[in-house]
Parts: sequence; structure tokens; C-alpha cells
Amino acid sequence: MEKGLVLFQPFARGRQVQKNKGGNCVIYTRVSTKEQSDNNQSLEIQRKACEQFAMKSGYPILGYFGGTYESAKTDERKQFNNMLTFIKKSRDKISYIIVYSVDRFSRSGGNAIYIAEKLRKEGIALFAVTQPTDASTASGSLQQNIQFIFSEYDNQLRREKCMAGVREKLSKGIWCSSPPLGYDIVRSEGRKQFVVNAKGRLIAKAFMWKAQGMAIIDIRNRLAAQGINICHQRVSDILRNPFYCGLIAHNALNGEIVEGIQERAVSRELFLQVNGILAQNKQGYHIKPENDDAPLKRFIKCENCGSYLRAYKAYKNQQYYYKCNTVGCNCNKRADVLHEKFRSILGNFTVTLNADMKYLIARQMKATYLQLSKEQQDTMASLEAQLKDVEKKLERLEERFIEEEIDKAMYAKYSEKYKAERTEILAQLQQSQTGVSNLDKCIDKAIDYAAKLTPLWEHSDYAGKQVLQNLVFPDGIYYNRKNEGCRTPKVNGVFRYISTLAGITGHEKSGSFNQDDDTAALVGAIGVEPMTLCL
Repeated sequence: MEKGLVLFQPFARGRQVQKNKGGNCVIYTRVSTKEQSDNNQSLEIQRKACEQFAMKSGYPILGYFGGTYESAKTDERKQFNNMLTFIKKSRDKISYIIVYSVDRFSRSGGNAIYIAEKLRKEGIALFAVTQPTDASTASGSLQQNIQFIFSEYDNQLRREKCMAGVREKLSKGIWCSSPPLGYDIVRSEGRKQFVVNAKGRLIAKAFMWKAQGMAIIDIRNRLAAQGINICHQRVSDILRNPFYCGLIAHNALNGEIVEGIQERAVSRELFLQVNGILAQNKQGYHIKPENDDAPLKRFIKCENCGSYLRAYKAYKNQQYYYKCNTVGCNCNKRADVLHEKFRSILGNFTVTLNADMKYLIARQMKATYLQLSKEQQDTMASLEAQLKDVEKKLERLEERFIEEEIDKAMYAKYSEKYKAERTEILAQLQQSQTGVSNLDKCIDKAIDYAAKLTPLWEHSDYAGKQVLQNLVFPDGIYYNRKNEGCRTPKVNGVFRYISTLAGITGHEKSGSFNQDDDTAALVGAIGVEPMTLCL
């Protein structure tokens, strides 16, 4: 800087202030099933790799979490939530969560993106040892989001295969999970049977008591006196379960009732009689937290105070409204109006593509992802080199043993060491390759998903709408009562990127919607085949 300008330094703008961020970390490991936890060394391999990275990077390890089997298709996991609680309450600043790979952290797609974004705002970065990315940058955040979506896609493929088998079993009348209270599983001649036990015979009496007019609370007390201690709500659920009269009802059967192979605890006539009585005893009010008429509940926020809007149904016109509970805020709006505004916002990221445009966008996304994955490819190349080196050592060790240069004890010692190294390297290679094994299919799925965001939201149930909303807009949306406007502070980089590419290829975006541009600028800045998009 010139000496004459030093006096004007206080007036400079745009200086980047580096936050003081500690290097403490926690390590999270997991497998999906108890069999994996008991029978393979995956947890040990994950922990060792994470520890080596932390030591190499100079990050003190303040805690270990996981170390067991927990499904990651949802984020309601005991060890996972224990880790988040520990991070929040820790007196020492924690800057990193280190995992073996992104899918070890979560396979919940949109919710994982939301959690990672919340952690980022608190100065906590998620780092996957086998999929290294700098999520503090726009390109790194995009890459991590793609990896989250790929993990969810892989989970959905597995679930589809699993559910096909479950559906087949159920259609034959075979219950596929633990039976309801009152049944034992007995295996005879290779066949599974569901047999009524002593508790089942007591439950059969409960049906008789209800048919005679006994109240649910009295049935509950009588069952408790005979050793079945359950709440009165559970009693109601049992009396409404057709499993006890020899039938099967399951979500996988798409609304059908199937004849089951289980032993009947009660007759079907008695079951229908009891449920006829229960249907006549409706009273009080029913709380429905998952309301299809108010899908933006727990998602849309008040611009003025930042609180989530709650939903209610007006008595006079029987219409649903969203309202802020903050005293004096007066943020209140009809649900159908806000739904229309949300459709309009979602429409900005719902792309219309022909075959040529889809091909170009898929090609560009693949090129972008591969460039962002260059570090991962370098890691794989390094692992392959290490594998070749270990193979050579094993081969040379065998030669020396055959030529009697070393004895059997030394051969066994080093052979075991080299084979353990080879196993670990192969495991790391396999994990590193998982992220791109179905790259083309995953990109096609993401593009197809982006092409039907609006109709998919409109035709989904409450849970489906919530998942899609949080997937596309991880931070929700804000409604401003004064100017009747909606603001989206954060948009999923994948869908914003597809929308931007669609605008470049089709020249169809008007630019009327105000997006945050951390990833929109990515197209011009990243330098990946820029000329392939314009014909």
C-alpha cells in the first residue's frame, strides 16, 4: 500500500475477518446392523482412519460417538443425538465432526443437508476422511450436498429391494417382523408359525370384557392385575389390531387386508363387535400434528420474530390459517394463499427439459462433480499405489520364506501384518468408490426430481411435503406480513445448480426471483466445460 493511503485505511471495506476457530473434534462411527457390528471390523477400520486423520491434522479428540449399529435412514439415533448434545454443551469449542464417509453421518438426504448447514453456522464442519471436501466453500458445499443425496438414493434402492421381499411375504400371510403382544414365534420343519401364548389368552379375555361393556381403563387395570402392565392407549390399539383375528394389515400392502397364517386369538365376529363399540365412543377432541391441510407448519417462519408459524382452522369459515404465536406480532395469513406463494417459489426451481437439454445438464453435472472429486480421486490413486506396494511386500516375503532366508515364525508375523494392511486399504478403496458407483443414475434421478418438484409437492402427503420442503430449502422460508413477501435464505445447491444450468441451456430464466448467489456463480467460476452448454 502506498504511504499516502495509510491514513485512509480505516475507510476500507470488504476486509475478511477470520474467526478464531479451535481445532477440537469428535469422531462418529457406525454400522447399520447388529450383524455388521458383531462380525466384521468396519467400526475398527472407521475409528482408526478417523484417528489417523485427526492426529495428522493436529485436532485434539474430545469424544467418540457411535461405535455401534444405528440405521441412518432417519436422524433419530441415540448415539447421533448424544453427539449433537455433547457438541452443543461442551465448554471447549468443537470445530469438526470427523466421519469415515458421508453416509456414515447420515443417509437422510434433505435432513442431513439441513443438519450439516446448521452445524456450519455454528462453526462446526463435517469432514469425511474418504470423501474430503471443504464445505466452507460454495463448490465444497455443493459436493457434500450431492454426496448426501447420493447416500439417500442408495438407501432408497436398498429399501425398494427389501420392501419387495417384505410385500411378497405379507401377500402370503407371513408377518415379517416381531409379532404383536400375545404371540410367540415357533419354527417347525423350517416353517415359521405365530402361536398364541399366555398373554395372548389374556388379551382374548380383554376383547370379551369390552364386548360386555367394560371401560378401557377398567380393562387396563384388570390386565395389570394379571401381569400385563400397559397404558390404556395401548389397550385401544390392541383391540383395533386385526392380527388377533387372523388377518394382516400393513402399509406395504397398499390398503389391502390379507389372510394371515397366525393362530387366531379371537373370532372375527367378536373383533367386529368390539370395534363397533369403539367406533360409537368417540369423544373429546383429536390432535393431529401431521395435517395435510397445513404442510408448511414447522417450516415457514415469521420474518419479524423468526418463530415458526402454527396452523389452525377458523370456526367461522372453516379455512386453515397460519399464525405466529409471538404476542404483538399479528402475523396471520390464510393457508391457501401461502401455499400458492410457496408453489410460485418452488416453480423457480422446477425445470422443464427436453431430451437434449437433459443430456447437456447431466454431462455438465458429471464434469462438475468429477472435478470437485479430484481430491478423492487422488486419494484413490494413493491407496492403489499403497496396495501395489503391500502386494509386492507379500510376494517378496513368500519368496524369502520359500528360499529359506527367513523362518516360519518371522514369515507368519509379517504376513499377518501385510495382510491386515491390505484388508484396510481394500476397505478404504471400496468406500471411496461408493460415492461414484451410480453417478450417472444419481444425476439422472436428481434431474428428474428437479423436473417435477412442484407436482411432487402437490401430490405428496404431509410427511412427503415436509421432506421435499426441507430438501430444497434447508433453512425454511420467511413470510413478511407487511409486504406480503416470502424469502428463502438458503436453497439446496443441487437444485439451484440444475435450475441455473437449465436457464443457460434453454435461455428461459427471467431472473425475476432473487436467489442467493453463492452457487449460482459456480457455473462461471468453476471452469468445467463451459462451452458445452451453449449451442
